[in-house]
Amino acid sequence: MLKSLTLATVAALAIAPAAQAAPLGMAQVEQTLRKAGYSQIHEIERDDGLWEADVSRADGRFSEVYVDPKTGEIFDEHSRRAMLTTEEVLARAHAHGLREIHSLERDGATWSLEARNARNQKVEVRLSGYDGRILHSERDGWLD
Repeated sequence: MLKSLTLATVAALAIAPAAQAAPLGMAQVEQTLRKAGYSQIHEIERDDGLWEADVSRADGRFSEVYVDPKTGEIFDEHSRRAMLTTEEVLARAHAHGLREIHSLERDGATWSLEARNARNQKVEVRLSGYDGRILHSERDGWLD
């Protein structure tokens, strides 16, 4: 009985969702960028739920990149990753339930838009330019 209870407990812990890690702090973002090969980091600040950094590469090129504080993923328009087209981003936004999109702007390897969500609230949303997933969303103002 005790043996089967122990096995059941171990099995339950194995399939239970892992506790989410704390978001990356500024020092961790700096380490992440250095490990990714950025030679100089000129400025780091939070912007729309992401870390924004002004960086230089080893070849001297200057760029603005974004870092997801939850995953450490770097969004760099000069990376070799394929970027979505405007049409693909709009299709992903509609798939997320966003409608009445009245502003869409590419910002490096991310896209920012203003729209209404499924609850008819005005929202500002930041999407990945690589796959269209929502990186950050917040209500736009208090009165809709």
